[in-house]
Amino acid sequence: MNTPTMNSMQRTLTALGQKEPDQVPLFLLTTLHGAKELNLTIEDYFSRAEHVVEGQMRLRQKYRSDCLYAFFHASIETEAWGGTTIFLPDGPPLCGAPVIQRPQDIDTLQVPQVVTCAPLAKVLATIRALKQRVGDTVPIVGVAISPFSLPVMQMGFHAYLELIYEQPERFEILMRANEAFTVAWANAQLEAGATAICYFDPVASSTIVPRELYQRTGMRVAQRTISQIKGPTATHLASGRGLGLAEDIMSTGTAVIGVSAQEDLAQWKQIAAGRINLLGNLNGVEMRRWTPQQAQDHVKTAIAKAARGGGFILGDNHGEIPWQVSEEVLLAIGDAVQRWGRYPLSWVADEHATEPA
Repeated sequence: MNTPTMNSMQRTLTALGQKEPDQVPLFLLTTLHGAKELNLTIEDYFSRAEHVVEGQMRLRQKYRSDCLYAFFHASIETEAWGGTTIFLPDGPPLCGAPVIQRPQDIDTLQVPQVVTCAPLAKVLATIRALKQRVGDTVPIVGVAISPFSLPVMQMGFHAYLELIYEQPERFEILMRANEAFTVAWANAQLEAGATAICYFDPVASSTIVPRELYQRTGMRVAQRTISQIKGPTATHLASGRGLGLAEDIMSTGTAVIGVSAQEDLAQWKQIAAGRINLLGNLNGVEMRRWTPQQAQDHVKTAIAKAARGGGFILGDNHGEIPWQVSEEVLLAIGDAVQRWGRYPLSWVADEHATEPA
């Protein structure tokens, strides 16, 4: 017998409590698609909180997502530090020139004041307006780039890696400044009405840095930072691999881990069951080329591998659906959840489903 129908908040909280809700929660993290819905350019769309509010409300209704996503674009955080954003016609906005031009600039770096920062104010206004629309019936997900990953945008990848290895004292100064910012920014979003914070930390992944380096740098940063965030967090490695870091990530106190499409959900489920919740792991890049049938096959496989017993939210593996993913594929994902995601999952065999062709 099926569980009575729940609203999105009830469904999500039940799953995060390691129990089976009425159906698998779907977090379809569409951002740029809001511009399509409003027939705006991406730059115009992100210019006003009202646009993003309307876009998110329409996208949730259209694609049956169980969350609202208050994320604008990653570079909005570097704007707070004095940076700029480069808008593209068909992709996520990019950061302009690094705000830290030389390592010495770190010595005089001033932490932005979140409450007086105009770019961040748009995000907070979006969260407040979404909260007014849905109250406590739908999770509102805020985003904060981790202090450990933010420097890639602040100073560039190569310069940041050199800093970590060659100037550990300056690295620590930068981390302390970034931690203060990330904590203030995350808590401001929670105060505005966000339900949880997606803690984006791609540099932490074993795709980017060795585990030993993460353990003595990014893990400690995450432990300090997450302990000061006044709400639940979901750590997302933005497509990066994290399976070998499972124990390390769990030690930070985060409630959810985003799983890469390069990793096996079944392996993650064995490690995570009863300990941490999983989000993932539909391949957003490949999704651009999927047919509706392929979308259904991949949804079915993910559910078979990770949804039993709760503790699982279906989503993409990166934290943002690419602009090029078609409407028909996104609709097919929602259809597949309706068809295959209803608890109890009596169709799931004891052995794990195989990957679709």
